[in-house]
Formats: sequence, structure tokens, C-alpha cells
Amino acid sequence: MSRPWVLVFMVMLIVFTSQFEWKQQFGTEIEATPTTISRTDQFHSRREETVKEKIILSQEKNIQKLNELVRSLQEQLIQCRSENYVANGTAMPVNEAEHLNELEQQPILED
Repeated sequence: MSRPWVLVFMVMLIVFTSQFEWKQQFGTEIEATPTTISRTDQFHSRREETVKEKIILSQEKNIQKLNELVRSLQEQLIQCRSENYVANGTAMPVNEAEHLNELEQQPILED
């Protein structure tokens, strides 16, 4: 009966020592993990910044296009109104002429 007890004791000893070694390995991996996490955080933050910059540049281009469209539409409106008055054979009212001048001088949103 002593032989089976020795075998059980040896198996238990092997299990405990292997768990101790695993804990040491996990400890070194856990110590290495914060640097890995900070590197991945840096990578993600750089990527986020790049994406944000691209979005901002895209929005600035869209704003410029919209400003050009607004200018074009204002010019078309002025041209249509002046053609309408000429076609009717009437002189453009003073208030309307002032309004058109105000449209031309209105600031357009810039970037």
C-alpha cells in the first residue's frame, strides 16, 4: 500500500510544481502586457487621428464646394432678376438693386 501512496504523492508534487511554473510564466507575460497594451493604444490613437484628419479635410473640401455653389446660385439669381426686369421693360426698383448689392457683399462661410 505504500507504493500507491508514493505514486499519488509524486503526481501531486508534479502538479503543484507545474502550476508554480505556469504562474511564473503568466507573471512575466502580465508584466510584458502593459507595454504591449500601450503600443496598441498608441497605434489606435494614431490611426484615430489620421482618420479624423481625413474627415476634416473631406469636410473642408465639401464646404468649399458648397461655397462655390452658393456664389454661383447668387450670380444666377442676380442675372435672372435683371433679365426679368429688362424683359418686362421696367426699371429695376431701387430697393431691389440694393438687395442685389447686399447679396453680392454677403460673406460666405469660409473654412
